[in-house]
Parts: sequence; C-alpha cells; structure tokens
Amino acid sequence: MKKIAFFSIILLIFGNTLVAQVAVNTDGSIPDNSSMLDVKSTTRGALIPRMTQTQISLILNPVNGLLVFCTTDNKFYAYLSNNSTWKEILYGPGSIAPFSCGSSLTINHVAGNVAPVNKTVTYGTVTNIPGEPVKCWITRNLGASHQATAIEDTSEASAGWYWQFNRKQGYKTIQTNVTPFWTITNISENSDWVEGNDPCNMELGGGWRIPTITEWENVINSGGWNNWNGPWNSGLKIHAAGNIYCTDGLLYYRGYYGFYWSGTQNYNSSGMFLWFYSLNLYPSNLPKADGFSIRCLRQN
Repeated sequence: MKKIAFFSIILLIFGNTLVAQVAVNTDGSIPDNSSMLDVKSTTRGALIPRMTQTQISLILNPVNGLLVFCTTDNKFYAYLSNNSTWKEILYGPGSIAPFSCGSSLTINHVAGNVAPVNKTVTYGTVTNIPGEPVKCWITRNLGASHQATAIEDTSEASAGWYWQFNRKQGYKTIQTNVTPFWTITNISENSDWVEGNDPCNMELGGGWRIPTITEWENVINSGGWNNWNGPWNSGLKIHAAGNIYCTDGLLYYRGYYGFYWSGTQNYNSSGMFLWFYSLNLYPSNLPKADGFSIRCLRQN
C-alpha cells in the first residue's frame, strides 16, 4: 500500500511538471505567458534533431508539424499529415555570415538602462594581441563614435561612455554635462562584474564581455606596456579617456589619464582596472562608484 502511495505521488509530481511552462535562460526570467517553452540566449541557438534522409523516412507515425534537419541535403523539413509527406522548408533570400574577428561590427545602441543615448557605432575588431592572442577585441571604447586620433584625444566622440563597476548603466559626459543624471556615489557589494550587468554582453551580444584583471595583466606583461605608449601603439589603440569621479559626477583627466575597468573586484567597495598616463602604467584599484571606460573582448 505504501509503495502504491509513493508511486502515486511521483506520478502527480511528473504530471504537474509536464503541464508547467518551461524557461531556459541564464538570467532567471520566467517564461512568457503565451509560451510553454521560452528559450532565451544571446550566444546560442536552438538545435533540432539532425538525421539522414533514410533516418527521417523511418520515423514511425510522425505527428503533423514535426520538424527535422536533413543532413543529406542540409535542409529543414516539416511533416504534413494531410498528404503524409515530409515537405522542405524553403529558405528565403536573406543570409547572415558568422562573425569573424577582423571584421567590423555595427551596433544600433538604443537609449535606456545601458546605452545613455541613441547611437549607431561600427566597431573595428582585432585579434592576436600579445598576452591574449586567441581573444577578439574591439578597437575603440564602448560607445565611442570613432577610434581616438591620438593618445591625448580629448573629444567625447573618441572617449565613448563610462560605467560604474557592476552597473549596466552607461554615462555620456562632456565636462559637467552627464547623461543620464549622476546619482550613485557609493557602491559596496561583494561581487565581481556579473554577466547580467555586463554592458559588453548586453550591447554587443555574442559572447562579448569585460576583460578580467588577469587578461589585462597578460597583455601588459606580454606587450611590454609601462606607460601610455604601450596601449596606444598596440592593435587596441587605447588612449587617455579620463574618468568620472564618483562623488560629484564630473569628468576628470580626459587627455591625461586612462582608466579601463576589468570585471574583477578588489574589495567590496573597489574594483580592479588598467591605469596609465605618460610616465607609468599598472593595474590598480579605485572605488566601484567611479565611472571608467570599457573595452570589450570575446573568445575568437
């Protein structure tokens, strides 16, 4: 009797699971009310069964609308029960080529909780950077309209946007004019930069992210960077874009110092970053609430 009761409970549990909505994602979001299966990703797709033509023809009692990919002719097929036939799903004229590092990457930034303003940017990309040769990097700051023209370039268009550590909101600034309004003056939390707040991932997608401090150190050491000439003369063309100071939200040191976040925290209230000026360069740490530039990378 106890065994029967036990198996009855198991069946009820599985029965409830089978009729529940399912969400597959990395951000913990719930499925849309209209969907039984809600799959969300910016780096991966959904893969349906792949079979040869012979294997497809041997499927027993296929249901109307069943989908498969035929590896014999590299085409998709759907089963139609009204004429008992597998019908080819025709391709349209559009196509998307897989991204290859060295190609340009055009992004339509939309003002919101990541991009501070609407802007379309075409980023250059580069690989084979000493210290991290298998990574792909963008060749201008995130949010920059164009690549800097010099180490001391003081233009807003070359500087791009600024971020606080582990915060997805970017800021556009011209001296005292900051967009959006600067409100956070202190951050204290025990966390590295998480994927859900990474503006590289959110704006560029496709596995782009903020470098770790180890990746910055690898590039510094292998590239022989010891002052601002190292990052500027590299394929990354990193310049002195300055920073936004946390307590007043004002722009400082543009054209004189470079501050580039890593995704690695130092302590609860400070994060690690790449810091340089004309005479020196090294990894350092400052308050997480400061606004620094961001460079993005991804696995090539």
